[in-house]
Amino acid sequence: MNEITTFNPTGQAADAEVRAAETMPHSIEAEQQLLGAILTNNDIYDRVASIIGAQHFYDPVHARIYEIAAARIAKNNLASPVTLKAFMEDDEGLKELGGPAYLARLAGAAISSFAVRDYAQMIYDLAIRRDLITLGRDISAKAAKVEVASEPKEQIVEAEQALYKLAEQGQAESGFQSFLRAVTDAVNVANAAYQREGGLAGISTGLVDMDKKLGGLHKSDLLILAGRPSMGKTSLATNIAFNVAKAYKRGIRPDGTEGTIQGGVVGFYSLEMSAEQLAARILSEAAEVPSENIRRGDMTEVEFRRFVDAAKSLEACPLYIDDTPALPISQLAARARRLKRTHGLDVLMVDYLQLVRGTGRSENRVNEISEITMGLKAIAKELDIPVIALSQLSRQVESREDKRPQLSDLRESGSIEQDADVVMFVFREEYYKEREKPGDHDLEKMAAWQEEMERLHGKAEVVIGKQRHGPIGTVELSFEGQFTRFGNLVKPWQNNGDAEF
Repeated sequence: MNEITTFNPTGQAADAEVRAAETMPHSIEAEQQLLGAILTNNDIYDRVASIIGAQHFYDPVHARIYEIAAARIAKNNLASPVTLKAFMEDDEGLKELGGPAYLARLAGAAISSFAVRDYAQMIYDLAIRRDLITLGRDISAKAAKVEVASEPKEQIVEAEQALYKLAEQGQAESGFQSFLRAVTDAVNVANAAYQREGGLAGISTGLVDMDKKLGGLHKSDLLILAGRPSMGKTSLATNIAFNVAKAYKRGIRPDGTEGTIQGGVVGFYSLEMSAEQLAARILSEAAEVPSENIRRGDMTEVEFRRFVDAAKSLEACPLYIDDTPALPISQLAARARRLKRTHGLDVLMVDYLQLVRGTGRSENRVNEISEITMGLKAIAKELDIPVIALSQLSRQVESREDKRPQLSDLRESGSIEQDADVVMFVFREEYYKEREKPGDHDLEKMAAWQEEMERLHGKAEVVIGKQRHGPIGTVELSFEGQFTRFGNLVKPWQNNGDAEF
């Protein structure tokens, strides 16, 4: 039987009282008085909607009353005891509390509007306490049960994940959500794209033509960036990471909350290169000093000054690098959650996918890669950020006449292709053409080769082989090998017939 407040003769509810019953901490009085205030004055709903939702009410009947009232108010319809009666006449829980008359009693016992936010906060805090208790019990129960399949390290990661969800979203499990809420979210994304210059729904990569094809980097998407060695996968990933971090700005979003309004905080898992090597690449691009010169310390005074100035300007860049080798997917997720909690996180890069470890339970490499890609997609959805994972391609590309990569070239391709929202391939024809140089004695072939090299010099392609929410196609970029830098390709018609990079 639900616990209800005893109303005094004047029709006013007693002050809200917190009860830590055998079950969970709750305050039926706070819920009753808040609901009564909303049913009396619908404008109050707007003041508490950002604090609580139906899921935060302890009494399921109160949760249903709040949900129906919220839906009516959202449509600019009146939510009152009379209008709600039609929707709840057959509600068994309401019948236990006295039927539709209970709604009238709620409105009659309404508190003054000045205290509504305090009551809403109280209801929310008690709901969080209940979820914490539930989580604590689950963690304790799992720890007490000794099983071969459930190791303590994995239990810690699971507990951390559940606590993260609770801290970020105000609930331990999201469960089903109404279509109305999903539609509202979709409209908000479209509106943000419409309001933003360039019409991007996602975060800009800093590469105009790529942004046009992708619409920016979208939240909860897994993007695979694949290519053969020396094609420039890491270079393109670091270029995008640098562009996003460099453009980072905080401010007030359209929904009134504070957060990232441009660019973003970037997390970069560098499983192949050290943090120092990766930083040198980014500095090479920013300072326009060849990366091999930086590595050898072979710089002129002007170059070194430019290098130091670039380093100073990048100090405040929100780019965080983790170069721990052979990270398990569970640890990768846990560290990403921690980064989001402490510094924020808008884009996550993983270089590269095949160097991530699974849980160790997979029978073969194909299953392990499947486990990793599913894990990366789960991170993207959980943290609500785009995840860009680099991937190697199989050697079968080299045996074809046309070296342009395709989806079937992905190593262990089934799961990667299936889980990814976008699959992109980096391709530089110049790299292959350079290795086809004819002998000096064949002048005709040499002339044709030189002409072809001139045409291909400094150009790269990003082939979009799969895009779940947009078109496939090819994006042409410029590539400056000495600075390991990709850039926007100036078309001949944009520069009076002369292409420049």
